[in-house]
Amino acid sequence: FIFTTAKEDYAEKVLDVLDPKKKLIRHCMSQRDCHCARGCYWKDLTCLGRDLAKTVALDHDIQGFPAQAANWIPVPRWWGDPRDEELLHLTRLLGQLGRAVRTRGVAGWG
Repeated sequence: FIFTTAKEDYAEKVLDVLDPKKKLIRHCMSQRDCHCARGCYWKDLTCLGRDLAKTVALDHDIQGFPAQAANWIPVPRWWGDPRDEELLHLTRLLGQLGRAVRTRGVAGWG
């Protein structure tokens, strides 16, 4: 999923950069999928329909999803630099999280 507080056209542009062949990212959620309170948009991860114990969100701003702060992994803001490799630095951590979730499921914990 891509879930952004930005408008849909911006989200589509980000998708074009991250997954130009449309093979990795299946869903894109944008501002229209967010809640708005006092002019601030925030993401509610429950609308994904996924087990939050198995869900993480990468974002530069925790304010984007105050209700699920425990699911948040902070990343620097992306400015469109094609040389930005921040997500590549997280692949090891994300792989470990994925293995932990699968192990818990097999053991009957989750």
